[in-house]
Amino acid sequence: MTPSARLSAAIEVLADIEARRRPAPDALKDWGLAHRFAGSKDRAAIASLVYDALRRRASAAHIMGEGSPRAVLLGSLVLARGLDAAAIAALCTGERFAPEPLSADEARRLADPDLSDAPAAIAGDFPDWLAEDLSAAFGDRLVEEMQALAARAPIDIRTNTLKTERARLQPLLAHLNPEPTPHAPTGLRFSAGEDGRGPTLQVTPEFLKGLFEIQDEGSQVVAALVGVAPGMQVVDLCAGGGGKTLELAALMDNSGQVFATDADARRLAPIHERLTRAGVRNVQVRTPKGRGDEPLADLAGKIDLVLVDAPCTGIGTWRRNPDTKWRVRPGALDERMKEQDLVLDRAAKLVKKGGRIGYITCSVLPRENDARVAAFLERHPGFASVDPGELLALAPDTLSERDDLVSPAGFGLQLSPLRTGTDGFYCAVLERSR
Repeated sequence: MTPSARLSAAIEVLADIEARRRPAPDALKDWGLAHRFAGSKDRAAIASLVYDALRRRASAAHIMGEGSPRAVLLGSLVLARGLDAAAIAALCTGERFAPEPLSADEARRLADPDLSDAPAAIAGDFPDWLAEDLSAAFGDRLVEEMQALAARAPIDIRTNTLKTERARLQPLLAHLNPEPTPHAPTGLRFSAGEDGRGPTLQVTPEFLKGLFEIQDEGSQVVAALVGVAPGMQVVDLCAGGGGKTLELAALMDNSGQVFATDADARRLAPIHERLTRAGVRNVQVRTPKGRGDEPLADLAGKIDLVLVDAPCTGIGTWRRNPDTKWRVRPGALDERMKEQDLVLDRAAKLVKKGGRIGYITCSVLPRENDARVAAFLERHPGFASVDPGELLALAPDTLSERDDLVSPAGFGLQLSPLRTGTDGFYCAVLERSR
């Protein structure tokens, strides 16, 4: 496919997403099935165009004066890819499979993309109903923070220290040009190319041998902040596919015990293969047998650390999942908050005296973060919030003196693309005193 034909395809996919209000991966998959002549590089390039357009949907529509799929796609070529009006016009010739030529108005707007009068929700490309919540999180830096969250994300991996070291792994992947992550001591980072694609890491021999896992640097950092240590009895209460379970096992050097479970048994399906590939020996998977089953009942009051990687809106991952920002609704936020309260209450039953709960979300909203901790402490007077300074002391050296990472209400730490170059992650630790 020509670059022009890829633009036309991306406009078609965006129109399908808009008309049917469906997730971008589903629309892209269906387009590929209906156009089998498109090769893997074509499909990847089209997906990159679609995701760039979704990242900048509001601001692209603003500069183009309308929000049609074509307008959003054209606007995103300026805002996300830095193309000028002449380069875009050269792609839009109307010949064969190319988009129709630019109108005079489109050419004028692309030549002078102006966001100077745009409100925060447009300049920062986020749903306007979240403006109050996001302002509470970021204050005067709201637009800067949200523009960073609308950019492309790099690809990070975590070296599996049960099998190797970063210094040994990096040369093995040298042909893919990895760089050490700025903060996580075992991470490596890969930059995406001009088309937005990164290397296909899952097919490398090193991945198949379990030498690394794909994991955002922010996720790596917050998992280490909860204070896990070798020999502990640990529960990963929302283990899902096992990303943080694997990191906990590595931080514990395969000693002690990690009990991994999830309220949704289906989400646990991938964990068994991943544990085997990583060489993990200290994890016991507890799969619920049905609704209402408590597979951890025998562990009540016995656990040193419960990791709660809580269900959330996922706003901190918008760089990677830009279509979700336009599909999240107030009702979904309310539902996630209820789930967060329930899972924290469940964690409280497992912790022994002196034990801790590590509360993590991939969100930047105070209502999902500090507010949930405050509500928990009201319900459970036997717990206290651990000073964020203690968490900073456990952080990598590059972050250990970053007081600006302390969350608005002071219960935890907040990472973000602008502050730390990572996805948006929140972490707080709660200790049981009695």
